[in-house]
Amino acid sequence: MTWTTDNQKNLMLFAGRAHPELAQAVSDALGVPVTPQTARDFANGEIFVRFEDSVRGSDAFVLQSFPYPMNQWIMETLIMIDALKRGSAKRITAILPFYPYARQDKKHRGREPISARLIADLFKTAGADRIITVDLHTDQIQGFFDGPVDHMHAQGQLAEYVRNKYGTENICVVSPDAGRVKVGEKWADSLDGAPMAFVHKTRDPDVPNQIKSNRVVGDVSGKTCVLIDDMIDTGGTIAGAVNVLKEAGAGDVIIATTHGVFSHPAAERLANCGAREVIATDTLPIPEDKQFENLTVLSIAPLLAQTIREVFENGSVTSLFNGVA
Repeated sequence: MTWTTDNQKNLMLFAGRAHPELAQAVSDALGVPVTPQTARDFANGEIFVRFEDSVRGSDAFVLQSFPYPMNQWIMETLIMIDALKRGSAKRITAILPFYPYARQDKKHRGREPISARLIADLFKTAGADRIITVDLHTDQIQGFFDGPVDHMHAQGQLAEYVRNKYGTENICVVSPDAGRVKVGEKWADSLDGAPMAFVHKTRDPDVPNQIKSNRVVGDVSGKTCVLIDDMIDTGGTIAGAVNVLKEAGAGDVIIATTHGVFSHPAAERLANCGAREVIATDTLPIPEDKQFENLTVLSIAPLLAQTIREVFENGSVTSLFNGVA
């Protein structure tokens, strides 16, 4: 007897409950429906997930964002991955637009955890074969996961928006600290070699979310400053940087960030800091109570959909960045 099998791959998209709008946008861009599932919380906080369709032999992509309460959504994602593994999915890719615990990527002092590494270990143990993420806080986090990591960048979309709306003639790219200078250089290249500056700041390691912006290094006088960062949490750093730029004679200040965490009181700070516009992507949901008049939100769904397609078809993810990612 001769046995034959159909080796055609089957792409299936799965989504957690944290950001259904992004999941639907990715589904629409891909032309692949989100697989129906039952997901509920028990009275004591336990999470239950069951997929309504067979996942056997599938190339499974699990999309989850991590707004507050972050730990609940991490646990839900791990349970979804475990369910796929036990349902005999062929390959499981975790799509984490915002990587949780990314700021805890190293030890500053003794007896501290490296929580970003722990997250990678948890996803690997649960059964994830691959991770897709967007704008990690530091590139080194890619090495924490024992498997392929596709590190995508929202800079292309953000920079294109800035170019189309503000032009490049009087632009200056500003990093909020010295650690973001390399990212600033890429921004400057994408904006026709715009000049750069950065804000010198100090931080107390014992006090979270409090940073003192000191002075601007570079000439920003009269320029439209594009102040960049990977994430904005409470908004203290960025608001302080806008103030320092204004004191140094900057013209308009445009804030561009990938991850709008916007923990309280970020919305109030950003609305009143003097920035002309705040541009973010929707890697995290931004509910109405976190929105403000000068906020613009760009969709990250097209980038995620393209990445999923390249991974599924064994194509080149680097090609999405003209081979320079």
